[in-house]
Amino acid sequence: MALQRDEVVRTALRLLNEVGIDGLTTRRLARELGVQSPALYWHFKSKRELLDLMAEAMLAEALPPDRAPSAADWPAWIAADARAKRRALLAYRDGARVHAGTLPTVDELPAVEAQVGALCGAGLCPRTALRLLLTVDRYVMGWVAEEQAWRQDADDHARPAFPDEALAGLPLLREAADVLRMTDHDADFEYGLRVLIEGFRGAIAQEAAREGAVAGGTGGAGEPLP
Repeated sequence: MALQRDEVVRTALRLLNEVGIDGLTTRRLARELGVQSPALYWHFKSKRELLDLMAEAMLAEALPPDRAPSAADWPAWIAADARAKRRALLAYRDGARVHAGTLPTVDELPAVEAQVGALCGAGLCPRTALRLLLTVDRYVMGWVAEEQAWRQDADDHARPAFPDEALAGLPLLREAADVLRMTDHDADFEYGLRVLIEGFRGAIAQEAAREGAVAGGTGGAGEPLP
């Protein structure tokens, strides 16, 4: 039976959880599938393309392809997408490292176009809209990379706990010790996400102001962050 691309990607994701991204070689993947390495290149041209497909599959599990972003509630779906992407990347060993450096696949481009279109409807130009999407995406990826590294170090007992005596004479850090110790990843992630979205509210307001009365309004810049 011919090897299917979906089978290659799913097997690669399973191996990722077992051996991590550094242990995931095309030779090992081919051996797991019971084929010779050249057979894999019918489905992807390089390991980079395989990682793109793996990242797409990770996110597809969390982001249904039929979701419909709209201009009216752009903060809600931007925030929901970011939370879903974080969950998806955390679900896999080295999930953030797999996603790092990826570009949308051809199959993903229509969804990106719909998101850019919704943000343009909210008052952004296409370049700023795409920058918003990329900025949030990179925030999620960077956050998860740090979170996964932190959790791994904690599991290996390699992460210092900043005991109270280490904070003696440092009253400001002592007051914020829970943040320093990263005791609430969810709350810290939500804080950063809120700051990003509030910043883009300002960008929408500025672009709407440049359009003047012809554009009419601020493109939803005053709506609350969900």
